[in-house]
Amino acid sequence: MNVRALGEAGLVDAWRSGPAVAVSVGLIALGLMFHTEVVAAVTVWEQSTAYNHCFLVIPIVLYLIWDRRDTLHGVSADPYPLAALLGVPLVVAWLLAERLGIMEGRQLVAMSFVELLFFVVLGPQLWWRLAGPLLYLYFLVPFGAFLTPKLQDFTTLFVAHGLPMLHIPAYITGYTIEIPEGNFLIAEACAGLRFLIAAIAFGCLYALVMYRSALRRAVFIGASIVVPIIANGFRALGIVALGHYLGSAEAVEADHVLYGWIFFSIVILILIVLGLPFREDHKPSPAPRVAPVLRGNHLRPALIGTVALLLLAAVGPATAAQIDRAATLDMSSELPFLATPAGCSSQPAPLTPGLDTPGRVMVQRFDCGEGPATFTVEVFSPRSTAARLVGEQRRLTGMFESEDVEAHALSVPGSPQGAWRLMEVEKSRHVAATSLWIDGQPAQVGLAARARQAWRSVFGAPYRPVLMVITADSDILSNDVLGRRQAAARIASFLRAQPALPELVSRLSGVTD
Repeated sequence: MNVRALGEAGLVDAWRSGPAVAVSVGLIALGLMFHTEVVAAVTVWEQSTAYNHCFLVIPIVLYLIWDRRDTLHGVSADPYPLAALLGVPLVVAWLLAERLGIMEGRQLVAMSFVELLFFVVLGPQLWWRLAGPLLYLYFLVPFGAFLTPKLQDFTTLFVAHGLPMLHIPAYITGYTIEIPEGNFLIAEACAGLRFLIAAIAFGCLYALVMYRSALRRAVFIGASIVVPIIANGFRALGIVALGHYLGSAEAVEADHVLYGWIFFSIVILILIVLGLPFREDHKPSPAPRVAPVLRGNHLRPALIGTVALLLLAAVGPATAAQIDRAATLDMSSELPFLATPAGCSSQPAPLTPGLDTPGRVMVQRFDCGEGPATFTVEVFSPRSTAARLVGEQRRLTGMFESEDVEAHALSVPGSPQGAWRLMEVEKSRHVAATSLWIDGQPAQVGLAARARQAWRSVFGAPYRPVLMVITADSDILSNDVLGRRQAAARIASFLRAQPALPELVSRLSGVTD
């Protein structure tokens, strides 16, 4: 995209008259202001195959803008500073997402501030001409992970109805499918989220490039949502059926990811072929190149709108920081050590050097002759947000970021039902059990629990949240499956030898000082 082409597109005028300067300053400031959201997003892009395509979003947006250069003739930026007031509900939305501990919500609001910045600086007319490419920037947000359980449910239900039609006997419990040739698990990685997100991103790009009609774009994007979900059901059904016909579930599972990507590529190709007969990719006749009408120096209104928007955007992080100051916990008092079971040895385990934890932490390492197990308990301020609790749970277990994690309830005598969850990851020697207590009761951090904790973070609460995690690694000489079973048995044995754990939690939750 050279300078001459930019001039023909009418964008050089935007640069000379100030809006481009305001956009540049505003984007840098928003990036610094919401750096936590940016870093979290890039981390997900790197770690999750469902969002690797996010690295291509900005180049795609630049191409889409270039593709629309003929529609920009005679249109110049006309800043609309008054639109910065639309940032008020965005501030409220960001604070709500931050208190609830929903990073995707914070990232969506941050991206909405970026969209509003373009609207304020470019003005309604030029923004509308670039609406497609600019809205495509929302694909920078790694959004949609909350759909995984629903996708697992749909895929399992699809397989459950498909196997009888193929006359394959099966017993299905939860997400586990048992056939005579072996067992299959509809894990999170098999739910089809990575296929769905990539298909939607591709569908929106295809619709923007190939169609001009809003109806055709909507239909193709809708097909890009529905087809991958159904196709993933067929994929899972095909893998189970293939295991049945080949006589070995393990042989098929070894390459099921490869089969998935091949199948996904075929599905995308089918979508492309189905969409081609309805394409409207012909270029409209270029409008006469009329020089844009300059309306004075646009630098001042553009900067006024940008500064107003940035001041509004800063209200959310500043308010959250002020609330968090009340969540500072007394870190001087030590936590009580757990009693050592008979026949076991224990010793305090040092924290990772330089680790900045949001609560008081105590770590012990036990060895009852079958291998070591590490017990960690962390006590938080009553004003802690759900994000802090979940963040520490992820860090201590080291599993929540994995796409093939398997978690199920672990029954522990003396503890309420559902208080403990055992977590395992395929092809890993690491096993963990975790229990989170809020208000002296075991809790799962769903939306309702997040909302209650958000309220407590603002107005306080009489009890401290407590997080307990037990980790164990299998013997390096054991295979993954057998090793994980041994490590899980070691954790369960340790918990059975600690009937006083609920009493310890009550003491640690305590009434605030």
